[in-house]
Amino acid sequence: MRKAVYAGSFDPLTNGHLWMVEQGLKLFDHLTVAIGINPDKDYTYGLAERLDILRASLPDSERLEFSHFENRYLVDYATEVDAGYILRGIRSAPDYEYERGMRHMNAELNGKITTIFLMPPRELSDLSSSMVKGLVGPEGWEEHVEKLVPKPVFEAMKREG
Repeated sequence: MRKAVYAGSFDPLTNGHLWMVEQGLKLFDHLTVAIGINPDKDYTYGLAERLDILRASLPDSERLEFSHFENRYLVDYATEVDAGYILRGIRSAPDYEYERGMRHMNAELNGKITTIFLMPPRELSDLSSSMVKGLVGPEGWEEHVEKLVPKPVFEAMKREG
């Protein structure tokens, strides 16, 4: 069975993340979507809310699992959940440089885990959680943000914003 982990902060989940999960389900028999928690980072949404949003935004499937990990290397988490692959997205040249370095470091830490890179379609290539959060606030933000995130995220943002 080909198992992969797709990890991120998902703060908030975007349509780009959904695209990555859809592609991951096409490529792998089992996909774990894991929220990585960085204790040095401030999050807009708590862990429980991000997990709830993931579950509400993605299809119910025996092949899809939601989890989280904290204060651990992603490659070690992948080993723990018996995944042979780490799924990562590359939107730009800076993403590539960063992810290339992480891929090499992960291979040094555990050469049995393979990193797979996917490049989203053009309409999603500039989309990031930070960009979405930066759009919230000014008059009319809802019209723009609604197109970039799944409905459960948009509803949470309206409650917060």
